[in-house]
Amino acid sequence: MSQSLIQATDAVAITPNDSSDLDHVSVLYVGVGGHVKVTTRAGRDITFYNLNNGQFVPVQVRKVFAAGTTATNLVAMPVKGYLR
Repeated sequence: MSQSLIQATDAVAITPNDSSDLDHVSVLYVGVGGHVKVTTRAGRDITFYNLNNGQFVPVQVRKVFAAGTTATNLVAMPVKGYLR
């Protein structure tokens, strides 16, 4: 059985936006905690509530909404998945 791993290829500070997707599917780092509303890689909209400072959002995302997101200092890290 292979195990799927995720490796970030870059990191860029982002501003949540209700109308635009991120440039690349990414994992998110939350600098200052709060709620983060995203569209997952699979296309589902969901809000992660009460994330802590310094926490990662535990799913690959393609959009971060301004409405519904209270966390700040967000960093998107584009991902490249591979099997081990």
